[in-house]
Amino acid sequence: MHLPQSKVSAHGRVTIPVDIRRKLGIGPGSILEWVEDGEAVIVRKVRYSFEDIHRAVFAKPPEPRTLEELKQSIVDHLREKHSRD
Repeated sequence: MHLPQSKVSAHGRVTIPVDIRRKLGIGPGSILEWVEDGEAVIVRKVRYSFEDIHRAVFAKPPEPRTLEELKQSIVDHLREKHSRD
């Protein structure tokens, strides 16, 4: 059985064998994690990058507010939080 191999360039770059890229769905822009495990290094595709999570959480930018609106929102929040019902 032939194991896929890569060579490290002088700049530290590595080419991922085409069979591995196809199997894991790795393409331009894919992010890989490198995990040290004793003498071995495990390389795996990141399912969700920080950018993916950020886009999902902050998909819609907030509506622009004036400084006065922001200050009033803080005052309202603090009044509600510390009100004695």
